[in-house]
Amino acid sequence: MKLIVDPKAKALIFDLDGTLSDSLPLHVANWNWLGKKFGFTFDQKIVHEMTGKPTIMFAQRIIDDYGIKATPEEIVRLKQKLFRHYAHNLKPVKQVIEIVRRFYGQLPMAIGTGASRRSAEVQLLSLNIGHYFEAVVTADDVTHHKPEPETFLKCAEIMGVEPSVCQVFEDGILGLEAAEKAGMIVTDVRPFVNYGNWKQ
Repeated sequence: MKLIVDPKAKALIFDLDGTLSDSLPLHVANWNWLGKKFGFTFDQKIVHEMTGKPTIMFAQRIIDDYGIKATPEEIVRLKQKLFRHYAHNLKPVKQVIEIVRRFYGQLPMAIGTGASRRSAEVQLLSLNIGHYFEAVVTADDVTHHKPEPETFLKCAEIMGVEPSVCQVFEDGILGLEAAEKAGMIVTDVRPFVNYGNWKQ
């Protein structure tokens, strides 16, 4: 079974974390480290529930769930510092990257991510894939994050393509919902890919 591009698609939009970048093991490791620092045991279900949300929202969820004596901004700073430090260990999700390379120059492509601009840039540089995309829309570029459709609609607008003929490749529940709300062709990549040390 392979990922395919829908014949009706005139543009492709990709989520980043867990779709293009096999980054979820690193994110989980970082949250586990923060758990040791602040004295809590990180529950991976939070990743399932919140993938696609900005890190500041993750941080607030951690504070609320575990009663941590820290600000969301402090937790985000620590998390992002860890992520940047270990970003060289990131690997691409091969099956998705194959689609990107195959259709580069044939269809316009964009990234629609819940990551911050800085996190997205770190990952694109580490994976050397930034040159494939006409647009990268991050959490910093929208007001209403996934599961709202703004991220993907902005990608379509930048590419100059109608939403109904944009195909979205996503692994997150919130992102899949956002793509459906945007009226796009939705592809859940999870059944097609093998993640590193991460089991969804």
